[in-house]
Amino acid sequence: MNPVLVEVWRGDAVESEHAGSVAIVDADGCVVAQLGDIERPIFPRSTVKALQALPLVESDAADRLQLTDDELAIACASHNGEPEHARTAAHMLAKAGVDASVLECGAHWPYHETASRALAARGEMPTALNNNCSGKHAGFICLACALMGWNDEGLNLRQYVKGYVKPDHPVMREVIDALQSTTGFDLSTAPHGIDGCSIPTFAIPLRHLAHAFARLGTGIGLREGQARAAKRLRAAVAKSPFMVAGTGRFDTAVMQRLGERVFCKVGAEGVYCAALPQVGLGVAIKIADGNNARAAEVVMATVIESLVALDAVEEEFMHGYSDVPLKNWNGIEVGAIKASATLRGAMTAT
Repeated sequence: MNPVLVEVWRGDAVESEHAGSVAIVDADGCVVAQLGDIERPIFPRSTVKALQALPLVESDAADRLQLTDDELAIACASHNGEPEHARTAAHMLAKAGVDASVLECGAHWPYHETASRALAARGEMPTALNNNCSGKHAGFICLACALMGWNDEGLNLRQYVKGYVKPDHPVMREVIDALQSTTGFDLSTAPHGIDGCSIPTFAIPLRHLAHAFARLGTGIGLREGQARAAKRLRAAVAKSPFMVAGTGRFDTAVMQRLGERVFCKVGAEGVYCAALPQVGLGVAIKIADGNNARAAEVVMATVIESLVALDAVEEEFMHGYSDVPLKNWNGIEVGAIKASATLRGAMTAT
């Protein structure tokens, strides 16, 4: 049974609890620390976007299209759909010679309330560019240019990318291969489904996900082209962390503060993964009840403040995410959301 990782306190009593599992693995695949079941396959959801972006850079697509740091970072993103995000995804598509009509991720209102209100005030509806996955999908379209050999003679790019979200499409075969090779898990036998943005998703054990992120952070165990791609994507994200999430988001705030020491990526249903390059470790977290902001962020913050070298100001910053005060509508502090003693003890022992 998975242990309690996060507690919600009201006054001097625990009001709610969030159980889950954590895997911390090095680049050789050795488990450095674990809590709960790290062998049960779970859907990683958006945590693996950087792994899915590796073919974009390993091919010559990123170089030929002269993709910027912002554009490479948004290819790894679950962004807020703010104007800067939508414009960046649109610029990527323009470099490939197409527009947002080729995107097959669907449309939803921006996650950022100000951006949503601004759209509504103008009488506009959201487009696929506002989808939190639009950058990832724009990256898929750019990858398609390379797969076509940069020659659309007799084969229009728009026709070529139609149905690119299907598992048998050449684009998605490259993406799935990258996921399998980095995790070392046989996806052909894994439970599978369709993700929120319509691409295939595969259930993978936390141990394998953490190993993939250790590889992403160090390049160890990756083929040469993948290792170069991983390094370039990490650098791009460190330079443009706003593109990975946006205003008020954990991933952006942490990577703005800590730079290349941390690459962290949230996924739906309480999944979080991170690469910690300086210490050569990968982290994978699953909150059993699927809670993200109230639980998964607390666990990730606890792991980061335990394993990453931080100065006093950085420690205080991270502690603000691992021990979060709760206030009522009058601004009175009534409790806290914080890491459990079990989680703190495991991190101290790591």
